[in-house]
Amino acid sequence: MNLWGELSKEKKMIFLAGPRQVGKTTIAKEIAKKYKNNVYFNWDIVSDKRKIINDPTFFEKINRYDNSTPLVILDEIHKYKDWKNYLKGIYDEFSSDYFFLISGSGRLDLYQKGGDSLAGRYLMFHLFPFTISELSHRKRDFSNFINNPIDDFDINSKKTTQAIWNRLSEFGGFPEPFARSEKTFWTKWSRNYGKQIIYEDIRDLSNIKNINDVGLLFSLLPSKIGSPISINNIACDLQVAFDTAKNWLNLFDMAYLTFRISPWTKKITRAITKEKKLYLFNYPLIPDTGVRFENMVALELYRAINNWNEKGYGDFKLHYIRNKEKEELDFLISDNNSPILIIEAKSSDDEPAKSLIDFQNRLNIPAVQLVNQEDIYKIYKNKANEILITTAHYWLSSLPF
Repeated sequence: MNLWGELSKEKKMIFLAGPRQVGKTTIAKEIAKKYKNNVYFNWDIVSDKRKIINDPTFFEKINRYDNSTPLVILDEIHKYKDWKNYLKGIYDEFSSDYFFLISGSGRLDLYQKGGDSLAGRYLMFHLFPFTISELSHRKRDFSNFINNPIDDFDINSKKTTQAIWNRLSEFGGFPEPFARSEKTFWTKWSRNYGKQIIYEDIRDLSNIKNINDVGLLFSLLPSKIGSPISINNIACDLQVAFDTAKNWLNLFDMAYLTFRISPWTKKITRAITKEKKLYLFNYPLIPDTGVRFENMVALELYRAINNWNEKGYGDFKLHYIRNKEKEELDFLISDNNSPILIIEAKSSDDEPAKSLIDFQNRLNIPAVQLVNQEDIYKIYKNKANEILITTAHYWLSSLPF
């Protein structure tokens, strides 16, 4: 909600994107409550669909309560065949007279891959599944965090954050299964959720004929989390072309089933791999608790970094490191490709990982080792630097977002 307020001051067309069933429509309707004059449109409602086809500027007909600027919410408009030209047209004509909130799935991101007529007419913000930094309400000030990421965070509410963390681990951060917190409900929800995205969204988006093979690939992904993913190996396993497997993985990213992080190589000699590491938004699908823990940490960091970028704080990216000696570090946060923090995720090891020590010595930046074990808070000296080793939910619950 705060991010909406910041962005809407700068542009009058804001795109709200994110996974299915993550609460985009709910947030849009909450935003609408702040505007006395507002109109909500949803392409999935037949009468709304008919309305926009018969009268593209239907929002001009709303009955106003005062002379304040109205908010027009266009939900799922990306399903309209000519949606981009439609948005361009109404923005160019009405941007001085209305605020526009465009809500939808990953298709809102498609045109960002190349030139498009909508360039310069919008600002984007994303809504992701719940994270502990959001649910704990203990986030740190951003500038405070960037200046000293390993210090000055509160561990006094550890019982509260422990309960939230365990609940997230079992049910994930999608609002409905998280709120219900019932394993049988999550199982049914998760099965239907995956089918809807693969057999409806991805099929419609790509016109893939062998959609069952796409479903098979997705079912294999929980066993591939946390390691550089080889598209060649996937192509061989499924007996498809390299470009086909690559395209399917890209579709998973676009549909917000997965997200991937790239290796960071600047100043790291003998870095060899260009393969990305892949993670799931619905991470309870991962049976291995250690791998699921790494995925949870990845999503906490990924969401925070997206928010920092969308607020204009910098050009932040999430990476990992791996070199020819097969030393690997789980996460590196960079700003304008300059490393600012390295993070290792360990299920229970509360001694500094050798790779964390070695990479900190090369990069000379703060380092954190997050463990999935309770009551851990240690600080180790490493030459001129320090390494924080702590229970993951202590540190992550105060992560600014």
